[in-house]
Parts: sequence; C-alpha cells; structure tokens
Amino acid sequence: MSLTTLGLELPTDPRWVNIAEMQIGEILIDHAYCEQKAASSCISLIVYYPEKTRLVEVLTPIVAEEWGHFQRVIKELRKRNIPLGHQRKDEYVNRLREVLYKKGDFNRAFLDKLLFCALIEARSCERFKLLSKHISDESLRKFYHELMVSEAGHYRTFIELAEEYMPHEQVRQRWKELLAAEAEIINTLEARGDRMH
Repeated sequence: MSLTTLGLELPTDPRWVNIAEMQIGEILIDHAYCEQKAASSCISLIVYYPEKTRLVEVLTPIVAEEWGHFQRVIKELRKRNIPLGHQRKDEYVNRLREVLYKKGDFNRAFLDKLLFCALIEARSCERFKLLSKHISDESLRKFYHELMVSEAGHYRTFIELAEEYMPHEQVRQRWKELLAAEAEIINTLEARGDRMH
C-alpha cells in the first residue's frame, strides 16, 4: 500500500516508527481509542443521515469491524499487562476538524464528513504499514499488517460513498484541498511516539 495509492501527499517522518516502537504500550493505548472513535464516527453518520440507505448499509458492518479492532487492541494491551488508561488529546484530528465545513451548506458538510473519515483511515493505513514492516515484535507486525489491509478498505469505502452521493468533480476538488491541508498539519506536528497520528 503506497502513499500514492492512498492519495496522501506527505509521508510520515521516518523517525516516528522508531520512537513508536520504544513506546509501544502508549501507541497501543492511543490506537485503542482511535478504533473506538472510528466506530463512533460511523455510528454518528448513520444517525445523522438515516435516509441515505446505501450509507447505512455500508457503514453498519464497518461499525462492527472497528469495534472488533478495538477489542483486538485491548487484547494486545492485556498480553502486556498494560491498562487502557484515559483517552489522550488528538491534535491531528482536532486540527483536521478545523478545516471542515460545519454549518451552512448541508451537502458540503456531508461531503467533508465522509472525506474526513477517508483521510484518517488513509493516514492510519500508512502508519500501520510502517509498524508492520519495521517493529521487531513479530506478532504485532502481523497484527498491524492485517489492520493495514482493513483500513485501506475503509478508506476506499468513504471515497466511494462520497462519489455516490456527490458530483465526482466536487469530490475530487475537495479531496485535493483536504489532502493539502492534511500534509501541512503532518508537516508541523511533532513526530511523537505515543500517538498513532
């Protein structure tokens, strides 16, 4: 899964995976909450847009899948006798939210919600790939490879939903804008090994 395939403009700082491996417990805790938030985001979309039959149909199994991922991360924490702990502030996600349309144009806000989810899935996929290739723990390498494949599928699902409900040219243009904004955020964030993003 390449950066080009995911559409991302800027790769993760190579130092991130080395720092992350040294703090793998912290990464697993943050990852658990990322999976919980991914499930919650899908539930929110279903609740906000119940009239969009295809969206409900497609996202319902993803809710279950993301929650299954949460359970799998919890299992990895248990294996290492690490308690879940409290949720941490996610500066990456908070800064992404700042560039989204929130009020006014209903369709633009809807599109941004879908592309926001696609972007997070794409970045998660890229980071899972790094972990699956570079950390020394063999079981975690396999674990993150499996999740990388899953996140790539979710990324495509959100893009496909956007293109189903909105004009393709509008989707492409807004996706390009959000990719540029995401690259700027990644470029200015510290390479922290205790955060998945």
